[in-house]
Amino acid sequence: MDKILIEGQKKIEGKIKISGSKNSSLPILAASLLSDSQIKIKNVPRLSDVFLMIKILESLNSKVTFNKDFCKIKTSRPDNLCVSYDLVRKMRASFLILGPLLTRYGKAEVSLPGGCAIGTRPVDLHIEGLKMMGANITIKDGYVRAKVIGKLKGTEIKFKKISVGATENIMMAATLAEGVTLIKNAAKEPEIVDLANFLIKMGAKIIGHGTNNIKVTGIKKLFACEHKIMPDRIEAGTFALCVMGCSGSLMLENMNNDVCDHLVKIFSPLKSLYLKKRKKGECLHVTKVNKNLQSVKITTKEYPGFPTDLQAQLTASLLKSNGKLELKENIFENRFMHISELKRMGANIKLKGSKLKIIGVEELLGAEVMATDLRASSSLIIAGLMANGITTVNRVYHLDRGYENLEKKLENCGVIIRRISS
Repeated sequence: MDKILIEGQKKIEGKIKISGSKNSSLPILAASLLSDSQIKIKNVPRLSDVFLMIKILESLNSKVTFNKDFCKIKTSRPDNLCVSYDLVRKMRASFLILGPLLTRYGKAEVSLPGGCAIGTRPVDLHIEGLKMMGANITIKDGYVRAKVIGKLKGTEIKFKKISVGATENIMMAATLAEGVTLIKNAAKEPEIVDLANFLIKMGAKIIGHGTNNIKVTGIKKLFACEHKIMPDRIEAGTFALCVMGCSGSLMLENMNNDVCDHLVKIFSPLKSLYLKKRKKGECLHVTKVNKNLQSVKITTKEYPGFPTDLQAQLTASLLKSNGKLELKENIFENRFMHISELKRMGANIKLKGSKLKIIGVEELLGAEVMATDLRASSSLIIAGLMANGITTVNRVYHLDRGYENLEKKLENCGVIIRRISS
């Protein structure tokens, strides 16, 4: 397994091009199954999760060309509508193919998904929604087996809790269903909006995306389109928090106005982090300023609140701060596995239930640590940048699921960091 070595306490200065969003690319790739016309997608990040989704598409008789950040997909009817455990076990987002397959072909068999172990994250909302649309679904031998006589039927679906994945799956399924589907208590994330915009370019009739109520009027066929993936707001936020922890200045490029505004808003409690939009939102300038944090109290929430996907990175960036620092995790019940590794580096963190308190320390010390999931891995990178000495981060395959060339991007900004392949 690869390792990443970091020599800490170097100021970060330079420019970083933000890649396309992982959390937008995966559902959009899955949505290509809804049409037999050629789909062209730009700004696709080269991530292990993306390559895995492409493997899934290829197993379903899609021809995929992926060159640099440009992806072309042409889907033909699959010989087999079953997606095996071996393909699905590594990535939770693989379950997003269920809705497109079922609505287009009337049948699908998909293994229950794997992915980061950060809580139960059940798929019951996906399944209940599809059942309400007329699907007959059983679970046997670890596989979700779904079929429908004729077409899925539009209906009103109100989620018991907000779910990004379930919103995406039902929205995709509804595009080719008969009648109107109204999704209530829908997720509002920008990645939902990006998926909806992609589907609309294919001819889908969708309104309300970006709100709690999404209306989809089913049509008979979707067509070819070309689409550019939105920038990855989690990657951009991670690099901003690198600056927060280490000091320095970064210009984040390949951004858009909405992502810039979102990051400016969620980071506003961090008075020592200054963010300013440049070039009408195409760039975001991030600077560490000399202000002590007297008090920070942040709770993770659904969009537009503070993302759970940045909680671990924020924790790391605050380890050497002064004041009263409290974080509460409201989304996933087991998203604190990075804490024990941060403590190996000298962090003073007290965890009680879903709340953690950070008591700032003067110095972190480099250590050998192990990544447990995607976002935990980036928090260890940030802590390594802040630490005195050498930090070795093991199991960085987690990192490669969601960050494109992270160590090279940091290296170009004055950080001493390198990957070692074993």
